Amino acid sequence: MKINPLVKFGNVPVQTGTIAACYDYLLSPSEKIRALEKEGQLIRLKRGLYVVSEEVSRKPVNACLCANHIYGPSYVSQQWALRWYGLIPEQVYTMTSVTTKHSRKFENSLGRFTYEQVKPEYFAIGIDSVEENGVSFLIASREKALCDLILHDTYLPHQSVKGLWQYLEEDIRFDMDELPTFNVNIIEACAKFGRKENILNNLVKILKR
Repeated sequence: MKINPLVKFGNVPVQTGTIAACYDYLLSPSEKIRALEKEGQLIRLKRGLYVVSEEVSRKPVNACLCANHIYGPSYVSQQWALRWYGLIPEQVYTMTSVTTKHSRKFENSLGRFTYEQVKPEYFAIGIDSVEENGVSFLIASREKALCDLILHDTYLPHQSVKGLWQYLEEDIRFDMDELPTFNVNIIEACAKFGRKENILNNLVKILKR
């Protein structure tokens, strides 16, 4: 039985050219790629980038890893990361990442992927590499994910400690019992290099209570 050449890519996103090299004996490898997508063997993440379906690779498609590859450098953050850590209760349907490039949006069969721009010195703070199902992806630490959300949320309370507490507890329904376990150094660094310094410093005050 002939082995499907796509299997070797596993569940790591792969460029069109790399896939086409598997079919260089054909007159039109690009037509073959379109046929494989139509058959469901390939999932199109964006123009020129695919991931092999779970039915072929026998490995689950990791949306966080796909997000890292769709637009980078980037790491998964904000509501998606907070939900992943179990810090907010609501389901999250858009995967938001942070990047040093211009803000962008992508949509594919896996879902909606958005990217928010920050300065490079802020970007580098509090990023974790996490291994899941045999692959590693970049995601914000718990502290960085919360700071990223505060920085990019268009709705924020009055710039006071009390207002921020209300925002966390009532508006995003954050698990307040976890706050004492947060690394305050990460938040202080975010306050130094990010926007909304006053609000992030109020978050530091809450942690130091």
